[in-house]
Amino acid sequence: MAHLDYYETLGVSRDASDEQIKKAYRKLVLQFHPDRNPNSKEAEAKIRDINAAYEVIGDPEKRSLYERLRFGAFEVKEAPPDPAVILEEMGKKLYEEGRKELFALLMKDVKRVKVELDLIRERTVAGQGYDTFKDNVVIERASQVMHEFVTPEMEGRKKRLLDVATQMMISQRVVERDDERAVQGMKERLRDSFHSGRLHGFRDALELFYVRR
Repeated sequence: MAHLDYYETLGVSRDASDEQIKKAYRKLVLQFHPDRNPNSKEAEAKIRDINAAYEVIGDPEKRSLYERLRFGAFEVKEAPPDPAVILEEMGKKLYEEGRKELFALLMKDVKRVKVELDLIRERTVAGQGYDTFKDNVVIERASQVMHEFVTPEMEGRKKRLLDVATQMMISQRVVERDDERAVQGMKERLRDSFHSGRLHGFRDALELFYVRR
C-alpha cells in the first residue's frame, strides 16, 4: 500500500518550492517511465503514485488543500494500515473543515445567530413546554437554512477539497480507481462528512450564545 504522504512519494520536503517539486517529478518520471522499464509491474505502480502525487502537490491550490487534509504518513511495517481507518480519519478531517467554515461564518453575523436562537427557542418550548438547547431541533433548523449561508464560492471550495480527498484515498488504495461504484460511494461518504460538519458548525455557533430562559 502506498504512503499517504505525497511529499515522500516525490522525495521532497514539505517546504520544497514549486520548482523543486517539478524537478523531482520530472526526474522520477524519467526513472520509472514504461519505456525504460518494459513489462515492470512495479514501475507501472510507481509511476501511477508519482503522477497522483504531482497532480496534487504540483498545483499550488491543491497543495494548500492537501496540507489541510493530510494527517501524516503511515509507516509500512508488519501490516499496511486499515483502509477503513484511513477513510474514517479523512471523514473526520472533512467534518472539521465544514464545521469550522460555518462556525466562522456565523461568528461574523451575531445578529442572525440571535434570530435563529429565538426561533429555535420557540420551537423547543412549543414542543416540550420549557426552554433548553436541544441538538436535534438545532440540527433540523440548520438543514432548513443551510442554503442561505452557503455561497457558490463555498461550494467551489468544498468541491476542490473533496476532489483532493478523493485523490488521496485512491492513492492510498482505499478504493481502486477503476471501481466506479466504490469511488462514487466513497465520495458520497466524504461529502456527507463535510455536510455534517457544516450542520454542527451552525449548532456550535448557536450554543455559544445560548442562554436558558
